[in-house]
Amino acid sequence: MSSPLRPLGTSDLRVFPLALGGNVFGWSADERQSFAVLDAYAAAGGNFLDTADVYSEWVEGNEGGESETIIGRWMASRGNRSDVVVATKVGHHSRLKGLAAPTIKAGAEESLRRLGTDHIDLYYTHFDDESVPVEEIVTALDQLVKEGKVRAVAASNISPERLRASLDFAEAEGLARYVALQPEYNLVAREKYEGPLLDVVAGAGLAAVPYFGLASGFLTGKYRPGRTVESVRARSASAHAETARGRAVLTALDEVAEAHGAEPATVALAWLASRPTVAAPIASARTVKQLPALVAVADLTLTADELARLTAASGTTGSGTTEG
Repeated sequence: MSSPLRPLGTSDLRVFPLALGGNVFGWSADERQSFAVLDAYAAAGGNFLDTADVYSEWVEGNEGGESETIIGRWMASRGNRSDVVVATKVGHHSRLKGLAAPTIKAGAEESLRRLGTDHIDLYYTHFDDESVPVEEIVTALDQLVKEGKVRAVAASNISPERLRASLDFAEAEGLARYVALQPEYNLVAREKYEGPLLDVVAGAGLAAVPYFGLASGFLTGKYRPGRTVESVRARSASAHAETARGRAVLTALDEVAEAHGAEPATVALAWLASRPTVAAPIASARTVKQLPALVAVADLTLTADELARLTAASGTTGSGTTEG
């Protein structure tokens, strides 16, 4: 049986086709629950963890870094650091806001301490900081790579123009260049990525690692018109159920899922994993029970007709393409 691991852009990293989101660790999942989810993900062959220094600063009593700390304790207790690809981010924590060079350096040092490791596998700029020249950002990230503290660098929430400028500068100066982009991208949110941003990613050979892969849980199928769901994300997820696009996507998901005996979430992630440039969608699980539908994406191959049906149902608005 061939390995499900995929290359991550131009880097030497190889990742499972489902990145486990760490935003729930220290938020809706305590350390015991988080360890159980992490154990189950690893047992299913998963190796790609996505977190950030700001997770979960928004929770009363938290200061940020809780997710990194939990992941660090889990890796230490399991002795599996070399088996895990850890991605974290800098620039959005209230104490370390923005992407000035000293902020990037300080953020990396704090993340390394919380993760209990000497290197970060993939280090993202969480949100672009247009007050800082791309030259300063790229140079600061390259320094971390040269010091062995970061293996590869990536960007999230950045304009096509700034991404292109960052890549051009890195190439011209022989510095570490971005290998991946983390955009918002899913069956009900395509227009932010498809178009100029995707063009830059594809042209440069970057990998896309989409966040909100399940649209805050909407694409699991549990949010339906008129149905109330108790969840910290219920409001944002339920809003999709009231749109024509959301209803069309649910219908297509139900049909394809039934044909495969699969969960709607698995189908939604399989569609995303099949899209040009996408290496691994990100999805999080608060409980072990939620995990099988996510990791099953590694074993589900949709037909061309099924992919086309989902693509047509999702449609787009604005400048994005609707071709499958």
